[in-house]
Amino acid sequence: SMSEKNIERSSRLKNHFWPAMTLALVAMFFAKESWLRGASLNDPKAAARTVTPRGELMAEEKSTIALFKQASPAVVNITVLGVERDLFSLNQYQIPQGTGSGFVWDTTGNIITNFHVIQNADAAQVTLADQSNWKARVVGAAPDKDLAVLKIDAPASKLHPIPIGTSKDLQVGQSVFAIGNPFGLDQTLTTGVISALNREIESVTRRPIQGVIQSDAAINPGNSGGPLLDSAGRLIGVNTAIYSPSGTSAGIGFAIPVDTVNRIVPELIRSGKLTRPGLGIQIADEQISQRLGVSGVLVVDVVRGSAAARAGIQPTRRDAQGRVRLGDVITAIDGKKIESPNDLYLALDKYKVGDAISVTSSRDGRTVQTKLTLEAVQ
Repeated sequence: SMSEKNIERSSRLKNHFWPAMTLALVAMFFAKESWLRGASLNDPKAAARTVTPRGELMAEEKSTIALFKQASPAVVNITVLGVERDLFSLNQYQIPQGTGSGFVWDTTGNIITNFHVIQNADAAQVTLADQSNWKARVVGAAPDKDLAVLKIDAPASKLHPIPIGTSKDLQVGQSVFAIGNPFGLDQTLTTGVISALNREIESVTRRPIQGVIQSDAAINPGNSGGPLLDSAGRLIGVNTAIYSPSGTSAGIGFAIPVDTVNRIVPELIRSGKLTRPGLGIQIADEQISQRLGVSGVLVVDVVRGSAAARAGIQPTRRDAQGRVRLGDVITAIDGKKIESPNDLYLALDKYKVGDAISVTSSRDGRTVQTKLTLEAVQ
């Protein structure tokens, strides 16, 4: 029958196919062996080639090398430690949890880094450029600005403060140099140009950091907290984040501008924390306001005795029937429109504690103007 003939033909093909395939593979193996073992091609007299003299380094290269040599002693490695307890002996052990970079601020031992580098640490250790290790203590932190100050008890002779520049006159296109010490072994240098100014990024507290410098100098996580320098070797920013879903450098780096750093760090050294001007209110998340159809910033609660309480700003509350009565919705500060919590934070950042402001709110469908004096909030 036809099916029996097909089976017989298929069987014959199989019987011919596998031996042929085996022979082909064996032939390929020996062909590869002969290709790799070209013994007749070897030359016993072969020697290293003569090095071609390169001449002088370019002026730009020389200046970059000089800049790196000058600045690198100021750059430190920060090892973050976590405490683990042995369940049987109850002994505590410090376990390395990650590393970041930082730099020497002054000869008294203050070290600057990002807040997010030390955020979850139980302890930290600083490795200076000369490989000496020092136990670090936290002097102060400003999570809203992603900055922290650590202190080590190293002698002044080992501390090389970084020269301070300014960020107010930076221009797109000028050269920048990012130095890090990600592993505590040696410093790394990446170079680039300023690609944008006055960028805005989000801190770990979700508050916006304004005036951020954007460059194309590669900044990887271990370099976070290290300095960004101009071509004169001066600090112009603190490298703080990378724009990358994978967590590796994606060609865009951000740095907190040095003018912000130079304003905040002395305050952290003096008092350990950054006081910022506020109203004394708690506000609703933007998503809640949007869900309620509210345009502006909804006041959820008012801190007792605060500037907002004294000015009569109304919180959200429930009435006797258990219905939610929305509080004031802030729509402007000194006439500047406020549409979101971000707008409010950015507006308040332009003031200082003790400044008098005018708050425009919507209350029960009518517009209310309130004057109050900003107070220090944490």
